[in-house]
Amino acid sequence: MRYVQLRAFHHVAVHGGFSRAAEMLHLTQPAVSDQVRKLEEEYEVILFNRRKKQVSLTATGKRLLEVTHRFFEVETQALELLSESRALSAGSLRIVADSAMHLLHILQPFQARHPRVRVSVRAGNSQEVIEALYSYETDVGVLGEIPDSRDFQAVRLSTTPLIAFAAASAAPQRPLTLRELARHPLVLREPGSKTRQKLEQAARERGLELKAAIEAEGREAIREIVASGAGIGFVSQAEFGHDPRLVAIPIAGEDLTMDEALICLRERAGGKLVSAFMEMAARLSGEGVTRR
Repeated sequence: MRYVQLRAFHHVAVHGGFSRAAEMLHLTQPAVSDQVRKLEEEYEVILFNRRKKQVSLTATGKRLLEVTHRFFEVETQALELLSESRALSAGSLRIVADSAMHLLHILQPFQARHPRVRVSVRAGNSQEVIEALYSYETDVGVLGEIPDSRDFQAVRLSTTPLIAFAAASAAPQRPLTLRELARHPLVLREPGSKTRQKLEQAARERGLELKAAIEAEGREAIREIVASGAGIGFVSQAEFGHDPRLVAIPIAGEDLTMDEALICLRERAGGKLVSAFMEMAARLSGEGVTRR
């Protein structure tokens, strides 16, 4: 097995095709195809299903990709170590967050300290954050809990209670229990949302079922639907913000909180950009880095 063969396989798998991999490697497509073919022939395995112009990983290919992700991440960290001054003055940091507002106190100081680092932030629920980290599609993530897994390092960003909210024109004027809330039309996040999972777990413990009158993806969609008067939504108090169209409703008799956390894969925590961002988050949030 040669390095160039493993590299060719990795880029085809990550970029979804031989042509795109060839572009990224500055090689011709036949050269990349030949390297992957030789790797398959040498070990008598099939790494890709090839159907017309589309390729997909076989079961063996998926397992090998898990290894090459780690292999090339270590290579990246080695390069960063050897060129430390450049690592923090260039490059890019990718973030997937279930709510970007929890990053606001970190982004500006980080950008001020590392002005040439390009930071990209995209939205995703808790399940999507975890999947993006495992697939190396993001460098760090923000989600509504500290994962109970040794695969991650985490910084707690905030702990706030869950609340319900409704349109100001139709909002109850007092706190409501989960049993009372269950009688109203509910506007709930998609099943991968940690907010929804916590609410449903609490309801099950009370022998209740929370049925969604409307299910929507993302907090902004929930906010607009609730503001129209279509039902009651749920959010962490820190994310409720100020909107004159909406009224917060405390959930009576429950101790439901969200621990917003910044997390990264443990095996990627040594990368200079990831490490710098995590350490700044820990310092600004007054929390240490959690290593399970």
